Amino acid sequence: MKKILFMRRTISLVLALTLVALTLAGPAFAQALAITTNDFVPFAQLAFVPCANGGAGELVLIQGTLHIQQHITINGNRATIKSHFQPQGAGGTGLTTGDTYNAVGVTQEVDTLALTGGASEFTFVNNFRLIGQGPDNNLQVHQLVHVTINADGTVTTVVDNTSVECQ
Repeated sequence: MKKILFMRRTISLVLALTLVALTLAGPAFAQALAITTNDFVPFAQLAFVPCANGGAGELVLIQGTLHIQQHITINGNRATIKSHFQPQGAGGTGLTTGDTYNAVGVTQEVDTLALTGGASEFTFVNNFRLIGQGPDNNLQVHQLVHVTINADGTVTTVVDNTSVECQ
């Protein structure tokens, strides 16, 4: 999960630097400018499944391909960055039991930024599942984070709703 967040933040940083360069290049855009990237990146990560191994839990090594799609729109004084992350053909093996797992889910983020002054909003939604063999070893992670920042930099809304469930 940390590797995915690092990759997401790295890609977001590159896109943000592109926005800054475009902003410094001239006045506000009269027409919308749109940029879309679409990448497939191999990944591997460890995840802890607390309900696996008869309730003792175990680490699961997940491997697969991560589909990363990002779309930037600049219109007037606003920039919107939409990010989509989805594992493709991802699965894992329990390091204790050897049980196999399928990894599925989708993570989306929408950031709306004022290029000069103005309010900004950030919304992050993550739904991730590890589906194991047999009963009682499936893991479901859900995260919803939303932040609103006024033009003066005051954070006015913070929503952080996270759940981790075994099924």
